[in-house]
Amino acid sequence: MSRKILLIEDEEKIARFVELELTHEGYEVTKSFNGREGLTLAESGEYELILLDVMLPELNGLEVLRRLRRTSDIPVIMLTARDAVMDKVSGLDAGADDYITKPFAIEELLARIRVIFKTRASTDRKTRKMSVKGVTMDIDRHEVTYGDEIIELNNREYELVHTLMENKNIVLNRDQLMNTVCGYDYMGETNIIDVYVRYIRSKIDDRFGIKFISTVRGVGYVIKED
Repeated sequence: MSRKILLIEDEEKIARFVELELTHEGYEVTKSFNGREGLTLAESGEYELILLDVMLPELNGLEVLRRLRRTSDIPVIMLTARDAVMDKVSGLDAGADDYITKPFAIEELLARIRVIFKTRASTDRKTRKMSVKGVTMDIDRHEVTYGDEIIELNNREYELVHTLMENKNIVLNRDQLMNTVCGYDYMGETNIIDVYVRYIRSKIDDRFGIKFISTVRGVGYVIKED
């Protein structure tokens, strides 16, 4: 059965090109040309991945993402003509799993889509819970909690926490983490792991007053068992 992808992009030529390439790769694609309609489609639960442009009529992509994240953890890749760091940070902070800057090579987009589906499939195959420093990861439910509080993580933040928890007390360098979290063919920002660690700390360490992820200067990161 073909994986269903929702493409929310107002530039019809780009949308048509991406649709043709994805269809050629065996995906089933639905297009939407404005944010409000795109959000309605995204909330239907029919799709396994969303490609979301930032600059959209009626409702911009960041607002679509914010509203979607209230009810869904569906993977989202942002498509944007903006390349400023703060625009990328805003997208990731709003809950995007990845971003790609226009103009992009279709091969890069396809690679990022494969990484997301591979990551989700790998997670779905596992059936257990892990708990470190009061933070519990329920693999079956794709959920991370501290006490009774749910910690909202996007897919890559979740995979980073999972990798560090699974390897507790073992220091992992940035390359190891990047290969696991982003995939071996990732061609994006080299400091992406540091960015995700900062996001995770803001959601766990700062919120609950614990030191969850420790930095080993010049090496990488570790979660130490108390």
